[in-house]
Amino acid sequence: MKRSPSYLWPNLSLLFAATLWGVFWYPLRLFDSAGMPAIWVTLVAFSVTSVLGVVFTFRQWRQYLIKPKTLTLIAFAAGWANVGFLVAVVEGNVIRVILLFYLSPIWTVILGHYILKETISFQAFLIFLVAFAGAMVMLWEPSIGFPWPQGLADWLAISAGFTFALSNVYIRSLQMVSIPVKTTASWLGCIIIAVVWVIFVQVPVPEIPSGVWLSSAALGLFGIAFMTLTTQYGITHMPVYRSAIILLFEIIVTAVSAYVLIDETMNLREWIGGIMVGLSAWMIAVSGKQHE
Repeated sequence: MKRSPSYLWPNLSLLFAATLWGVFWYPLRLFDSAGMPAIWVTLVAFSVTSVLGVVFTFRQWRQYLIKPKTLTLIAFAAGWANVGFLVAVVEGNVIRVILLFYLSPIWTVILGHYILKETISFQAFLIFLVAFAGAMVMLWEPSIGFPWPQGLADWLAISAGFTFALSNVYIRSLQMVSIPVKTTASWLGCIIIAVVWVIFVQVPVPEIPSGVWLSSAALGLFGIAFMTLTTQYGITHMPVYRSAIILLFEIIVTAVSAYVLIDETMNLREWIGGIMVGLSAWMIAVSGKQHE
């Protein structure tokens, strides 16, 4: 009798990663209150992780030349996904941001159809309609009478979720390139996007103590790098549908931490829409089991 594989350590790894990502917004808020905007924290943190990535992938430098256009696209898509999300959780309601960001599994199905030529089942189409309806409920503005993103944070959350899905689809298509190389490319993309943001939005260099700068570097080294490694370990060692379901634990952690730490909540309409979005993401993940 064939033994089913043990997913204990990958499960624990992903739960740990989802927990860290679920509370990652809080240090960003603390940095912001200390005078360091989220975009500068992002720039410093990802610069440190990128140096680490380049050092560890130096011997694999030829892989960067296999499909440079696709790798560049991954870098810019992942760069916007990370920068947009991290700025959004500081600028907006963190629970609302995370729920709008988690439209990403739905975008993945659509992009997978057009880019990877994967078939969209009737079930997936119905799930997409539920997610879309949930997003419309969340975005509904009574004073306007039309569902539309309400401010910068909403736009960033939705676009970050879309580019996150786009990067994942192209990462999936680039099987001949190692995960560390693709991860490092995405970190480098974050630096480029952050630099462009700082220049065009004209975010001045913050006048803050050196300890705050060092703390942001430590956040990259011991936060982002560690979260990425634990996520990659879990995803690599279990079926996609299982990892997708476990990572949705981030929504719960975010909601609880936002309520406990800053007493942040959403109104009933936003919760109804958010539940529809979260349920749709879970259903998309579960449906992947049928195709393993």
